[in-house]
Amino acid sequence: MFHLTTITTALALLATTASANAIPRGSVGRAIVTNQCDAPLYLWSVGGTIGPRILIEKDKSYSEIFHRDPASGGIALKITSVDNGIFMPNVSQTIFSYNLDGAKIWYDLSDVFGDGFYGRTITVKPSDPNCQSIVWPYGKPPAGSQVKNCQAGTDLELSFCTGRCLPSWSPCGNAAPNDPRVCCTHCIGSHHCVAPPA
Repeated sequence: MFHLTTITTALALLATTASANAIPRGSVGRAIVTNQCDAPLYLWSVGGTIGPRILIEKDKSYSEIFHRDPASGGIALKITSVDNGIFMPNVSQTIFSYNLDGAKIWYDLSDVFGDGFYGRTITVKPSDPNCQSIVWPYGKPPAGSQVKNCQAGTDLELSFCTGRCLPSWSPCGNAAPNDPRVCCTHCIGSHHCVAPPA
């Protein structure tokens, strides 16, 4: 899979000036956000301050090296389907949080203001196969805690429309010529993708 990786200057500076108790350079992984949906995503990296808006086009990725924020400690990657969505009232945000704690990385996935990606598959997959994934098959949090941890050298990739599946109310793959994609949830016949039951 082709990844276009963007690391902002500010975040790179934070990563290289992390606290003295950070683990050795070169042994820290990355948080990666990959957009496999047809529409763009908008991301902000938030610690003690809000980073610049990052546009993630279809089949592109954003990544940043795990780091600690001097004010907040942990980092929240806030993602919306709406441009400037985190500054608008009641716009749903999916939040991919991580906290670098010595040789461990703690990670979590949550929604606020509703489930803006309902009907799409969302996953967080560690590069270390011994660590736990987070899977939202219908684009909303399942019951139970989503907090996981892994060794800090792993990469964690959050993907939207995992497997390039089509979101709800899109034509099914077999209804569009030369489009092999399937629905994130299921089809009505061979016509349209529909959301799962509420």
